[in-house]
Amino acid sequence: MYEIKVKKKIRRQIEKLPSDIIATFHRLVADLMSDGPVQVSWPNYSKLSPNTFHCHLSYHYVACWRFEKGTITIEVYYVGSRENAPY
Repeated sequence: MYEIKVKKKIRRQIEKLPSDIIATFHRLVADLMSDGPVQVSWPNYSKLSPNTFHCHLSYHYVACWRFEKGTITIEVYYVGSRENAPY
């Protein structure tokens, strides 16, 4: 079981998203908690660097997270529009 951290600023951004995207994000968090940072079954999943990953929540929205080996903590550092994603 992995621990998922979502900073307060990111949680506020998530609250502004459409309800179906919020529900999809919650499904992603559940998968991250149970299966870890590698989520090959999610659309457009990719490894951005050795410690960072991303996937699409829909055509317009993405989520990005980081994971340090040797820990059980996954930090979600971006959820929002694809156009503004930090990669």
